[in-house]
Amino acid sequence: MAEHNYDFDLFVIGGGSGGVRAARIAAGHGAKVGLAEEYRMGGTCVIRGCVPKKFMVYASDYGRKIEEARKYGWDISVGDFDFATFMANMHAEVDRLSGLYMSGQVNAGVEVFEERAEFVDAHTLKLKTSGKTITADKILVAVGGSPWRPDSDELPGVEHTITSDGVFQLTELPKHIVIAGGGYIACEFAHVFAGLGVDTCLVYRGDTVLRGFDMDVRTEVHEGLKEAGVRVITNTVFESIEKTDGETPLHVKMTNGMELDADVIMMAVGRLPHINGLGLENAGVKVGERSEIVVDEFSKTSADNIWAVGDVTRRAELTPVAIREGHAFADTEFGGNPRSFDHDTIATAVFTQPEVGTVGLAEHEARKKFGAVDIYKTKFRPMRNMLNGKSERVFIKLIVRQSDDVVVGAHIVSPDAGEMIQMLGIAVKMGATKAQFDATCAVHPTIAEEIVTMRTKWEAGV
Repeated sequence: MAEHNYDFDLFVIGGGSGGVRAARIAAGHGAKVGLAEEYRMGGTCVIRGCVPKKFMVYASDYGRKIEEARKYGWDISVGDFDFATFMANMHAEVDRLSGLYMSGQVNAGVEVFEERAEFVDAHTLKLKTSGKTITADKILVAVGGSPWRPDSDELPGVEHTITSDGVFQLTELPKHIVIAGGGYIACEFAHVFAGLGVDTCLVYRGDTVLRGFDMDVRTEVHEGLKEAGVRVITNTVFESIEKTDGETPLHVKMTNGMELDADVIMMAVGRLPHINGLGLENAGVKVGERSEIVVDEFSKTSADNIWAVGDVTRRAELTPVAIREGHAFADTEFGGNPRSFDHDTIATAVFTQPEVGTVGLAEHEARKKFGAVDIYKTKFRPMRNMLNGKSERVFIKLIVRQSDDVVVGAHIVSPDAGEMIQMLGIAVKMGATKAQFDATCAVHPTIAEEIVTMRTKWEAGV
């Protein structure tokens, strides 16, 4: 396909979800494709993100279910958790999935290089391990992101901490874990470790977790952390970390004067595009203020022959988004079907316990954008909790634009909220009205039926 004598029509840097989708589709369109992955095929999601994290969520939730089962009449005498067995099984599944990512590329005709690639110029890459130089007509950057943490000048003793990557390498359960951060990663892992019986503390610089989400959702998750047994300390950050002797050898001092001891400290304070040392400046690729690769709607960078998809662009840092962006790029450049991915109204989930499902606008966003909106919300104790003794409640909220009755936001905090929001996301994406929600017959008895049975507008103070 290339007009010049390049080694490849397309070379992809990064073997995560976005990169492998783009490579496979481009190869299917007849392009000669190469791909370099410096660590393991599968990227963050499969190797050190969504997939192993969800297995840990499942593992921690089983402990809750064992207790609940007793209330439903089951005689369960043993409830011990073998962390080593779980981790071995989890890693075996991750290995299997990584192998599938590799075989999928090979079967599609993509040549895979298991080493790091860096830019020499806009059409030339150097493979770091072999030293081999490769040329390509078009290059796609899909290197994803990586956890950020402050350096030792900002936080003395930070070298004694782990990030979300390190969680999956633990060989035994902590006795006391302290997690810094209030985003979805911090909240998810706080629930995981608390559910596994670990003394868990979350330290957050703000006053309510999940900044950026709908305020009602934030409040529900914040309270849910405390109900799950997580000690939540707000409005402070770490000042220093010292290593001492004893079972909990890490001593943390915080800016509010409090001190804590732990054996594992996890920094979950943000992620950044994984671009250090990539040589983007050699290729004329512009990087933005948030370290993101700047792209247009078709994922093209400031260089005419270079594109970028996924977390490295920081448009919407979600695996399914990277996949859609990669697919659209391949169809546009190699399939004769120019198209871009629509980043508006993306449904997503946070795997706290209970889960969060959200699509569309938060209330504060809707009011700023549209002015007049109607709010419908409900909070109730689900049916299954009537026998198991749990006080945990479900929260559901719909945000409706007054001008045309269109549902512009939906937010759920509930068991299986992720499953519900996937289906609900279709309706919101299509622009369904509240009247159409109301005309939909409920499925009874379910939690989800409340989505279509809310009739009373919520008013502040009521």
